[in-house]
Formats: sequence, structure tokens, C-alpha cells
Amino acid sequence: MQLSRLTDLGLRAMMRLAVGSAERERVTTRLIARQVRASERSVARVVAQLTELGLVAPQRGRAGGLRLTGPGREATVGWIARRLDGAFDTAECAGDRLCARGGPCQLRTALDEAREVFYRELDRYRIDDLVHRHIEIVPQPMSREIS
Repeated sequence: MQLSRLTDLGLRAMMRLAVGSAERERVTTRLIARQVRASERSVARVVAQLTELGLVAPQRGRAGGLRLTGPGREATVGWIARRLDGAFDTAECAGDRLCARGGPCQLRTALDEAREVFYRELDRYRIDDLVHRHIEIVPQPMSREIS
């Protein structure tokens, strides 16, 4: 499964805001755009959606910027991805049209179920987990080459 570009930008923006909040740093749309190498317009669009969802709050004025809200800190990555990705079809089927194999299309059902499993896995994480969690990387033993 793959996240949409908009969802990817939204999650990266929220992660940047989580870091900025921890450091009490002023974070703007322009700063996020520069750091994630995206257009300011794209970042502004996703920030507007995050604001509508109540996850991000803008602060106006000279010292303004963006900050995560309480719900923004508590929302799971899966919940956020579902809202930003919206309702899209994982298979391009036309309504309830029958498949070429003669019956209802099972591909759409299978892909929809896989997408939900993907989101459920993302539900295990919150933005703060992605930013502040220490992940220990266990070194793998070197494999010996067979001559």
C-alpha cells in the first residue's frame, strides 16, 4: 500500500510540528515546505486540512506559526492517513459492474481489506511516537559467503 503525496506531506508536517513544539520553535508553512522539499502551496493545502480536522492550530501575528493541538498529539497515524487519503477506490472499477471473469469484482474487496490492514498497523503509532521513540536497531549477524 502507498500513501498519497498529500498524506505523506501531512504526516511529515505534523512530525515537524511535534519537534518544533518540543523545542518551542516557531514553525511556519514556509519552513516545513523547505525542510520536506515540497512547494509551499502543497504544504499550505495540507495544513489547511489538518486545521479543519482540529490537529493543527495556526497562531497569527508577528511571532505566529503553527502548532499541534492536543488532539493532534493523540491522533494515530492511521486515523490521520484515513482522513487525508479520503475515500478512494483501490481498484478502478466502475460501480458494481461485473468483472471480465463473470461476477462481482473481488479485486476491489481484496484491496480494500488490505488497505484497512495497512491503516490498522499505522493505528499503533502516534506522531509523538514517530518523533520521540527511541528505536533500537539490532545488528544482524554477517552472513558468510559460500565459495
